[in-house]
This record gives sequence, structure tokens and C-alpha cells, in this order.
Amino acid sequence: MAGILVTGSTRGIGASIAQALDGSPLTVVRHGTRTADDIIGADFTKPDAAAHLWRQALDAAGGEIDVLVNNAGLFDKVPLDADDDSWSEGWARGLAINLQAPADLSRLAIQHWLERGVPGRIVNVASRAAYRGDGIDYGHYAAAKAGMVGLAKTLARNYAQRGILVYTITPGYVMTGMAEDYLASRGGSELLKDIPLGRVAETEEIAKVVKFCAYDAPASMTGSVIDVNGASFVR
Repeated sequence: MAGILVTGSTRGIGASIAQALDGSPLTVVRHGTRTADDIIGADFTKPDAAAHLWRQALDAAGGEIDVLVNNAGLFDKVPLDADDDSWSEGWARGLAINLQAPADLSRLAIQHWLERGVPGRIVNVASRAAYRGDGIDYGHYAAAKAGMVGLAKTLARNYAQRGILVYTITPGYVMTGMAEDYLASRGGSELLKDIPLGRVAETEEIAKVVKFCAYDAPASMTGSVIDVNGASFVR
């Protein structure tokens, strides 16, 4: 038995990813901020959280994980005019969850595959903000997602010959509670005018792309970034 670890799988995109993968050849190991019946809890603001999660995920998957899906994310406001402590704490929290934790888990996954001499896959859920930036209160989010893309390309370039493949998906707005709140705060329907498709993506659409990358994407695609944003940002 081998597993596929999906972080941030209790709601939104992560929940749809877990549902899409349910019944697949690999055991789906789910992560959330709190432990529940089938959820391994880990708070990524804690320095040892990723290592703790990885150990427990290995146990749940029978000692083998073949695919890592770095989906967990935090999208909260850190105003430019916040006081110094709030600014530093907001950036530290955002970078810890959106960049450091995926980096830590990717490192642990690669070490696991190299030690076993087997191939593996990493699928990252980043954001179009990695390329086009975001609102001034969300600079930490854009910076972290850009870092995730840079890390993914670096890992892909260095480990492709070892059979370790890395894919990154960059959604725009996605219809989760988090996105709905943000859309409302930014003008709702007016903001949709920036999306040629005329709507935000559904979580199920992102999940389909993740599933493809986890199982079927060809090796020659490693290092690629897949945009899913309704043509709101075309590179």
C-alpha cells in the first residue's frame, strides 16, 4: 500500500482534491489544521509541523508515499500601514504556511524517494499571483506563491533524471469561502470583468488538474506551470 498526501484537504480546493482522488490506486492521506476522524492535524506555523505530518502520513499510508500535493494555503490581509509587529507577524505566518511548509514537505518527500530508489511526484497548488502580483495587502501571499513556483522549477530541474516529477497549478479566483469573501470585499461582479470567462473557477476544476498531474501527466511536463484562471492572466 502506498499513499498520496494532500495538505489543506478539509475544505475548498483541498476537499475537492481529496474527493477526486477517492477510490484511486493510492491511499489518500488528508491533512488539516486540526485532527479529526480521517484528518491528520498539523499547524504549519509551528517549525516542526511538516516533519510531524510527514511521519504520521507515512504511518497512515503503510510506510510509502508516492505523491505529495502541496495545497494548504493562507490568504489573509496584512495592510501596508499595519504596525511593525502586526506586519512582521502577518508575513511570517503567510510565508510559513504558503512557502516554508511546502518546501519542508517537498524535501522530506524527495529524501523518502531517493532513499527507496523510486520515482515520485509533487503537485503544487500556487496562484496566478505568483506572476501578476496581488492587492497591496496581500504582498506576502504573492511573494510566497512566487517562491513556490521557483522552488518547483528548481526541484524539477535537479531531480528529473531520478524520476521525481514536479508540477505546479496556478489558479486565479476559485469559488471557495475564502475567494467569496475576497470577491465581496473587492466589488464582486465588477471584479469579474477582469476574467474573460466571466466567472471564477470551481474547486472541482482545480481538482481535475491536480488528479491529472498526480497520475497521468507525462514526464516531459515536469517543471511546468499550468494556469487555470479563465484567461484573466495569460503568459
